[in-house]
Amino acid sequence: MSTPPAGTTKKRLLSRNDYLAPLPLPTGEKPQDVLNTIWRKNGVFLDVGSYAVGSAVMVLWLGVVVFLAMSFFTRNLDSDFSQDVLILGAIILGIPILILIHGLFREVPLPVRFNRQRREVCIPRDDGEYWIVPWETVTAAATQQSSVSQAGRATMGLLIIGFENPDPQAGEDNKHFSLGFNCGGGTTAMALWECMRSYMEIGPQAAPEAAALNSGANLRYYIDYLNDKAKQRGWFLTLLWEGVFGVFIFNAPLATYLQRKKLYPPPDLLYPDIIEWSKPLPPEQWAKRSPELAAAIAEREAELAAQAERELA
Repeated sequence: MSTPPAGTTKKRLLSRNDYLAPLPLPTGEKPQDVLNTIWRKNGVFLDVGSYAVGSAVMVLWLGVVVFLAMSFFTRNLDSDFSQDVLILGAIILGIPILILIHGLFREVPLPVRFNRQRREVCIPRDDGEYWIVPWETVTAAATQQSSVSQAGRATMGLLIIGFENPDPQAGEDNKHFSLGFNCGGGTTAMALWECMRSYMEIGPQAAPEAAALNSGANLRYYIDYLNDKAKQRGWFLTLLWEGVFGVFIFNAPLATYLQRKKLYPPPDLLYPDIIEWSKPLPPEQWAKRSPELAAAIAEREAELAAQAERELA
């Protein structure tokens, strides 16, 4: 599966694709784990997972609030219409809610593991199978799609990370695998990609911590979260957004609780070969960047430095 080289951007009337890898060049964005995708980090490997039950809860809760509010405020105007709104809401949200409940009882999908000392990536597949893919062959793209309606312009986006099966004899249905993150595309997707790229190319200190999973699902975490937000923007805005909108509109406490309950502790890769593969190596055995990547990174860093100087001028 061939993709344009990193740094390529393709724009259309209502879409934009930014290709970030291969080769994994700096994007110029600061690493930000906007979706809590980092499940485990140490000096050898980084585990990245795609499990967003919390986001699903907030979206569905918003839908429930909208239909209940419409039914409540129209009950005295037209009782039949008020009842029809509830029925419509049950029809629209019933199946997604059942899917969510079913997902809560299923095992969390295993994470993808980035090993920086070997410069390889382990991708767990079905039935205990896994791939070991060279880091520099990983593809990444930030995509944005826009739609225009009477309500205005709406933009959605993804970060898509792709992997190729190293087995040349693999069947057509087992050659490619991709992870998709609903992070909005554009610079947000680049910042999320930088979490993985910076870890592999710079070091563990360059990637955010897996702090969102370190203390399990408890009320203390939410209180600490509110304190941190209050230090950034004051208690009035914190209580307005996190308290009113976060609790009543999106039910963030429930979403956070379920997300952390399912991911504490996060699932691990327990294949015997991968346990051995994940052990530290002596520094002299660490894999090195390819000359092609080293030259491309140096060129890109010079471009970013020149760009920063022009902005300051």
